[in-house]
Amino acid sequence: MQGPRTTFIYLAVVFGLLVIPRALQRFRLPAQLTCFAFGIIVAGFFKPLITDTVISYLSTLGIASLFLFAGLEVDLAELRRQIPSLASHFAVRGLVLVACASVVAKCFHLGWQVDWMIALALLTPSTGFILDMLPHSGLDHTEQSEVALHAVAGEVTAVFLFLVFSQAGSVKTLLISGGAIALLIAFMPLVFLALGRYVVPYAPGSEFSLLLMVGLICAVITEMLGVYYLVGAFVAGLVARSLSKRMTTLASRANLEAIQLFASFFIPFYFFHNGLGVPSAALVSASLLYGLVLASVVIPLRLGVIWLQSRFQQHRGHRGSIRVAIALTPTLIFTLVIAEILRENFSISPALYGGLLVYAAIASILPSLTLPAFAETAIEPLVVKA
Repeated sequence: MQGPRTTFIYLAVVFGLLVIPRALQRFRLPAQLTCFAFGIIVAGFFKPLITDTVISYLSTLGIASLFLFAGLEVDLAELRRQIPSLASHFAVRGLVLVACASVVAKCFHLGWQVDWMIALALLTPSTGFILDMLPHSGLDHTEQSEVALHAVAGEVTAVFLFLVFSQAGSVKTLLISGGAIALLIAFMPLVFLALGRYVVPYAPGSEFSLLLMVGLICAVITEMLGVYYLVGAFVAGLVARSLSKRMTTLASRANLEAIQLFASFFIPFYFFHNGLGVPSAALVSASLLYGLVLASVVIPLRLGVIWLQSRFQQHRGHRGSIRVAIALTPTLIFTLVIAEILRENFSISPALYGGLLVYAAIASILPSLTLPAFAETAIEPLVVKA
């Protein structure tokens, strides 16, 4: 693409991604889903954008910065304090994961690695999506705290399991990838501390750019290892948060807000790029059928399990337990990421790939449609940042 026409197309895409989804949020349509649908529509009319490198780079910035922010949001000290209450939650979650993978294996016969990754795609809550939704969800403070804790803990576990399942096809590959991640975790604190000693004192306000660049470099390293961008960026965020006492400005509230703002600008390009990449073979009635079946089976199961845990372990009321369960339903980010990997690296059928996308859309739009019926306080208009 060259010339003024290219400039006009890029401006139209940026305007469409940053303005139209926000305008449609008044109808409680999540901006991420709107951007994804926008990509599918644009791909049908202007195919050169499908392979456009600029959109691809912007997409990478979006997903890497989002998971960098997700890692920064993880308070490991708080998770350690909550281990007794989280233990039973993880035990039940593990049983559900095993059951889901077993059912997928019997239905699709795709190999154990794919079975487990599909199960992970169906069950992992989308933490960034959920945390941005909470202030406008109508949940009270204790319910929001429970949802946030379980979403963050679930994401930490899911990233680790994703690393294992995605690389477990070969013991050698798993060992190399695991060793590389271990080296990143070991050396990244040294990098941050060196930057804090030799750069930050002479460049006030540089913490944001340094943190972002380290996160992007780690994301690219893990992508080169075949582990995908999110693992490296997430690990960088975790390490930076763990150094918050030694480098107070690195994971400061102002820095977190800056990373979140950066991610909120670029993450629409990730969803748009994913929409551009949806093959026409996935836009068939079989995909809709797969998605509806998955949603009708998996979503009630997830709602029921979380409701029981909240009701009997947290001793929460009936309606409060339902609100917590519904708020933890969205799986958008992880489902899209894993579906894309399964399509590109494991050659799942276009119909099943499309079914996973339909399931992600249903699970992610469910809270905005159903929470108002169970809310005890008025729900503010939904504004999702990332």
